[in-house]
Amino acid sequence: MDKAKMEAARRNYNFQKVIAAVGFILMSGKFLAYYITGSVAILTDAMESIVNVVAGVIGLYALYLTMKPADDSHPYGHGKIELISSSIEGSMISIAGALIILESVDRFLHPSDINSLDIGLVIVAVAALVNFAMGYTAIRMGRSTNSVALEASGKHLCSDTYSSVGILLGLGIVYAGNALGYDLGIFDPIMALIFGAVIVVTGVRVLLKSMNGIMDSADIEVLRVVTRCINHERDENVIDVHHLRVVRYGSSVHVDAHMTVPGRLTVEEVEKIVDRFSKAIKDQLGDDVDITFMAESCDNMFCRYCQDEGCDHRAVGFVDIKYLGIDTVIKNDTHYLKAVRGRNERISDTKDEGKNGE
Repeated sequence: MDKAKMEAARRNYNFQKVIAAVGFILMSGKFLAYYITGSVAILTDAMESIVNVVAGVIGLYALYLTMKPADDSHPYGHGKIELISSSIEGSMISIAGALIILESVDRFLHPSDINSLDIGLVIVAVAALVNFAMGYTAIRMGRSTNSVALEASGKHLCSDTYSSVGILLGLGIVYAGNALGYDLGIFDPIMALIFGAVIVVTGVRVLLKSMNGIMDSADIEVLRVVTRCINHERDENVIDVHHLRVVRYGSSVHVDAHMTVPGRLTVEEVEKIVDRFSKAIKDQLGDDVDITFMAESCDNMFCRYCQDEGCDHRAVGFVDIKYLGIDTVIKNDTHYLKAVRGRNERISDTKDEGKNGE
């Protein structure tokens, strides 16, 4: 990890410390508000804060491991711990939302009185403002440094803010109703139920994004950058690029591909091509990129994409340059091999037609 990446990781880690510490303070305040008011909506907000504190500690440990360099046991570094951390957070967010829904249903069935709403509203409002400020900052920092763990923490805090806003609206209606002599306590569990569902959806989204990263799902945006670099830097000596794979480990990106070149090229010439590709990709993605290109000597099935007209082994004439596209990259090797077999058959048929014409 280069110096800039290390500094960014350290900033993320220090900010996560603040998130964990402030989360504990806000949780204590919300439970105090529940003790004073007896509101189920405030109780659900306090319950979610327990998840915030636990998730904050998990995220803190994940970011600590992220700063550790690659070693013999972890040759690709420790970046994937962020995905594990965010998946745990996503699960905990969803569980918290489900618990809120259950508690809301129970309060529908067993109503109870709400007291001292003015104090409770003030405490929840202050907690909501603090959570939103920290969550928004965490999301921006996480996205700018490709830290999935910090971004998940930010979304967690923002989901807590959204539920707090809903609770404030619901309890505000109850408070106004009480002031006018109306019993509107039913809005307390209603608002808790609505925002409990919102929290579940947020948690599922965080979990799905984390699972996609753990399973090395294709990162379309990074693939687009890599393919653009390859297409821009290639010359007549690059006949084809295939089996392109891009894997993200935390903030690090690993790129590998197969590159078909004319058989006449020397090792030194191939290395110059690879160096040119690597420089272009790192200029776009940063230096924390591991790039591997495996050179393959061409055969007859690539003749129509080869611009070397003087080749003694040419089977058919040059047709067009085969540029790399996202649609071909995201297909698996089986689809690629089927395409190769199809080209072989077409080239063979063309060659036979040429012989028969002679």
